[in-house]
Amino acid sequence: MPDPHPSPTPGPPVDPRLLEILVCPLTKGPLEYDREHGELISRAAGLAYPIRDGIPIMLPDEARRLEPE
Repeated sequence: MPDPHPSPTPGPPVDPRLLEILVCPLTKGPLEYDREHGELISRAAGLAYPIRDGIPIMLPDEARRLEPE
């Protein structure tokens, strides 16, 4: 039986120039690339924006809340 919750596979690297211009739509702060999870992280907003098919989805409604550290 296949795993119903497979772990994410690392995505391709994000162009560093893209990371220089993308900011969190809520805080306008910087984003960190999490290759393991295929997400862009906004620590200030506490959100992780998904990257689908190489395209960052910069919609707060699509973002995952980060767990408090």
